[in-house]
Amino acid sequence: MSILIFIIILAILILAHEFGHFIVAKKSGIRVDEFGLGFPPKLYGKKFGETEYTINAIPFGGFVKIYGENPTDVAPGGNDDRSLIKKPRYIQALVIAAGVLFNILLAWILISWGFMIGLPTSEEALPRGGTLHNPQVTVTQVFEESPAEKGGLRVGDRIAVLGSGAEAIPPRTIGDVQNFIAVSSGKEIDLQIVRGSEEHVISVIPENGVVPERAAIGVSLDVIGKATLPLHRALAQGAILTGQLTQATTVAILGFIKTLFIGQGSFDDVLGPVGIVKTGIVANAIDFGFVYILTLTALISINLAIINMIPFPALDGGRLLFLLIEAIKRSPINPKVATAANGVGFVLLMLLMVLITYHDIVRPTLG
Repeated sequence: MSILIFIIILAILILAHEFGHFIVAKKSGIRVDEFGLGFPPKLYGKKFGETEYTINAIPFGGFVKIYGENPTDVAPGGNDDRSLIKKPRYIQALVIAAGVLFNILLAWILISWGFMIGLPTSEEALPRGGTLHNPQVTVTQVFEESPAEKGGLRVGDRIAVLGSGAEAIPPRTIGDVQNFIAVSSGKEIDLQIVRGSEEHVISVIPENGVVPERAAIGVSLDVIGKATLPLHRALAQGAILTGQLTQATTVAILGFIKTLFIGQGSFDDVLGPVGIVKTGIVANAIDFGFVYILTLTALISINLAIINMIPFPALDGGRLLFLLIEAIKRSPINPKVATAANGVGFVLLMLLMVLITYHDIVRPTLG
């Protein structure tokens, strides 16, 4: 099920990205020869009008073949106004950037949808005009080698009941949990938790030294419920959260690129499609409910957008960089140079994907 859901997520993200290129090119009067889901070899194709729509064998990607995107498609000195390279540079830039913009737009729509049906939100971060449904004390972090980790607590677990001997309380606040644990040093306590749609009972023994001054089990907690907003506020809050996530993702990706340049980067910090499924991220989203799948899809969409804006040949950012260079030098880049650079960039990206996939396969499965 996880694999199927992730393939659907990936297909939606690719379709959104490529549809951005497609629709802006069409609206700009540019001919689109092919809209492909996946990379060749081609498995199936159907032509509608001047565009062929294809399904291809390599599932992790997609493309739109726009006439004139490859400079060698158009004869030198030709005046074909339906080709990309014959359009003004601002039109070319819009077509190239449209895929990224549509991925951000998709993330905004999904997050706004989440706010309308109930998005997990901290009690302290409840947006103005929102309603928080069923707030519960929730585990937001589990410390390594702590009693909580050894007992099997996970991020996202909601604490329904705390028990020790004949005493049992349903905690309403973080303080309720902390106080109950603090007076139970060395005693076994039972936590009745809700994980997704399932209930579990986990036994732990609080220890001194996990945090200063009191006994603890080694978790961070927050009161989290499902925040619902009316349509207009959901759209506004969705835009704000999308902007915040885009900014945070950009900083994280640039930070990782920096570590690569200084020789401190590691594939342990990167997850490809196989790793996302294997480490249980998709399975956890499925367990926690539909709104978590929406959120996961939005996060991946934002990541895809930012990665595509990296100024590297074969990525949208690389093509925008070429346009910028042409605007500065006021003349086109030699078509052979541009084609060779994009070809080399594509090969390097495929090799990187192979390496990431291999590392995902050999990566230990998280329990």
